[in-house]
Amino acid sequence: MDVDFDSSGGAGDAGRAVPRMGVVLVNWNRWADTIEALESLLRSSVPLRVIVVDNASADGSMERIEAWAAGQVPAAAAASAMAGYSTPPLPKPLRCRRIAADAIAGAVLGPDDSLVLVDSGGNLGFAGGNNVGLRLLLGDPAIDWFWLLNNDTVVAADTAEALQRQMAAVPRIGICGAVVRYYWQPDRLQALNGHRFNLWTGAAQGIHQGALASAPFDPAQVVAQTGFVLGASLAVSRAFLERVGLMEERYFLYFEEVDWAFRNKALGDAAFVTGFADKAVVFHKEGGSIGSGGGPGARSLLSEYWLARSRLAFVRRHRPLLLPWHWLFTLALIGRRLGRGQPDKARILLRALLGKPMQ
Repeated sequence: MDVDFDSSGGAGDAGRAVPRMGVVLVNWNRWADTIEALESLLRSSVPLRVIVVDNASADGSMERIEAWAAGQVPAAAAASAMAGYSTPPLPKPLRCRRIAADAIAGAVLGPDDSLVLVDSGGNLGFAGGNNVGLRLLLGDPAIDWFWLLNNDTVVAADTAEALQRQMAAVPRIGICGAVVRYYWQPDRLQALNGHRFNLWTGAAQGIHQGALASAPFDPAQVVAQTGFVLGASLAVSRAFLERVGLMEERYFLYFEEVDWAFRNKALGDAAFVTGFADKAVVFHKEGGSIGSGGGPGARSLLSEYWLARSRLAFVRRHRPLLLPWHWLFTLALIGRRLGRGQPDKARILLRALLGKPMQ
């Protein structure tokens, strides 16, 4: 899709800037993170449509976010060193539309809907929640690019513009990532663009993970090493969504972005290009909602279960000949957990292996 980029976003009938990028954030019991993310995102240098999809939070998240938009709940940076990205607070009140679960199917975004809160109606997982937002945004023909952004992030004011510029500059671009730094160690990288991926183990390694953010890198080499773009900041084009499709919801957690990359690769010569917006910077708290941060020993039971179950589902779908190997590999992981004195994790891995629910 060849488009000209205009940082003003174009103009509507009344001279209003028209967003060409839509953003989806999925919230689940982390309203404070989401508010901090919105405070940074809504001061972007280009206009955006922002959809917050709530996956049936039990902590009053949507009411808290609405109260923040009305100026009744202040935003607070989780780390004082990062406060510059979300303070001073945006002028309030902010126009904020809320869409109930039973109204999603017939909902149409209006010209003033720059911030929309959506009750998903259930815990749909990462893919399901993002797909709710993507379907809404696809109904707006002005949106060319769709940015999936974790709610436990903050962004620089020029990040969205840098992302748009890169996507507009690369012919047949499908997926594009950013420079993702650790929120708690902002001088260190979580990943440049995304991860290398090992089919034999299902393990992924962030490109330049742990390196100093100031260290030089070659953007072209980063793209060449990218097995898949990191889901914490993942942008796709309209043409990509129309040809490859939405995220696969059967994974619930993990492997959604790997699945997207493999479905695109399966198009062969018609596959879309993977890009890298090396001037777009995102700071990620990493794994706060589900306990996925740190090494294997630090993973929560939820994270342990879905990593194994989604890995097996991915292999079954894309590389079925490797499924016997991954069964043996999972059995080895169970033995390792038992050896570490972690019977609960061994049990949860066995349930994942057998395709049984967590409980």
